[in-house]
Amino acid sequence: MVVIVAFVGIVLGLLLKGVDRILAARMQARVGPPLLQPFTDLKKLMMKENIVPKNAVAWLFNLMPFVALVSAVAILLYLPLFGFPPLLEGHGDLILIVYLFTFPALAMVIGGFASASPYATIGAQREMATMVGYEFPLAIAVVSIAWLVSISNPAVSAFSLSAIASIPVWGLVGPIGLVGIALLFIVIMTVMPGELGKLPFDAAEAETEIAGGILAEYSGRNLALFYLADAVKAVAMGSLVVALFLPWNIAETFGLLGINAILADAIFFVAKLFAVLFVGMTFSRVAFARLRITQI
Repeated sequence: MVVIVAFVGIVLGLLLKGVDRILAARMQARVGPPLLQPFTDLKKLMMKENIVPKNAVAWLFNLMPFVALVSAVAILLYLPLFGFPPLLEGHGDLILIVYLFTFPALAMVIGGFASASPYATIGAQREMATMVGYEFPLAIAVVSIAWLVSISNPAVSAFSLSAIASIPVWGLVGPIGLVGIALLFIVIMTVMPGELGKLPFDAAEAETEIAGGILAEYSGRNLALFYLADAVKAVAMGSLVVALFLPWNIAETFGLLGINAILADAIFFVAKLFAVLFVGMTFSRVAFARLRITQI
């Protein structure tokens, strides 16, 4: 099952990356690449030579792309996907999920430092500074939701994502509470581009300023693994937002049963995931220019 979740996460992440590039191009009056271009890019990177800089800490430089991808896939194991409960339900909670979200970024930071490149070092320093900015509001929003669930249903495990997903938070509060939850939703959507390293918060990989930053020295298989980690992390981040704020399924609403219910809930989940990523990733990188590191 772990292999299936990893495979589905990778394929869905690459497809969403293709949709993201097409929509961003159309919003900028461009044609854009074909939908399957991310798969072509991945294949090309896998076929290219994997170059390790002469002064790099080679074992650390080569290990970090694997750490980034494995940690991104690990997040998916704790998230409800396609209407199904998490694969590792009962073995972790929201605190662990927030903790795991730091691993892909930390892997990039360590890989950047290990490359011994001045551009990568600057990028790694920028990523560390950015993490301070986006991890704290993400944690505050998550803990706030857990606190709301705990006071509304004391018998429920407050930090269980499955429990939160089964009790939509919008129905636990009055009019003033709805404003508060809406603000938390806005906070997480604002944090999302930073968590995913997208515009306007991609100063750590600014090609025009620091030649790709953290990834300046990466190529071939290693760069492909970071590429996959980025795609999987986008799916994980979007799925977390769906589980916290948009957990509804539609099969029960329409009285569907069996395979029809499974398919309906899966399609509805993908639609919610696409909508979240469009607002938090595609729209933000088209609508806003890159911020300076001092502004982030």
